[in-house]
Amino acid sequence: MADGSDTTLTTEKTGPAPSGLVAGLKSFAAEHGGARAVIEYVGKRGARIVLVGSDGVWADQFAEGTDVAREACVTAGITVENEWERELMDQMRPSNDLWRSMARRTMAR
Repeated sequence: MADGSDTTLTTEKTGPAPSGLVAGLKSFAAEHGGARAVIEYVGKRGARIVLVGSDGVWADQFAEGTDVAREACVTAGITVENEWERELMDQMRPSNDLWRSMARRTMAR
C-alpha cells in the first residue's frame, strides 16, 4: 500500500502514541481548520506523516513506525488517507518560503 500500512518496524503493538506527536498533530489541525494525513514508510527512520490542512498548508512529522503514526492520527482525530489522491494533492498550497528554497536548490545545480 502507498501509506506503508502493510510494512512496520515491529510486529508488536507499541502502545499509545507519544503525547508530543499527538499534541503536534492536534495543534496543526486546529491552526488550519482540520487536516488529513498520508502515512509513508521511510525505512529505518520510521514513518512520515504528511499533514494537509483544510486551508492547503501542509507539514510533516515523523513517528517510529507506521503503526505509531496511524495510532497518533487516530488519537488526534485526523483522517488518514490510504494514498495520495488527486483531490488531496490539488488542495496542497506550498508556501512562498518553500518555492524560494526549491528555486535556490535548482539554481545551485
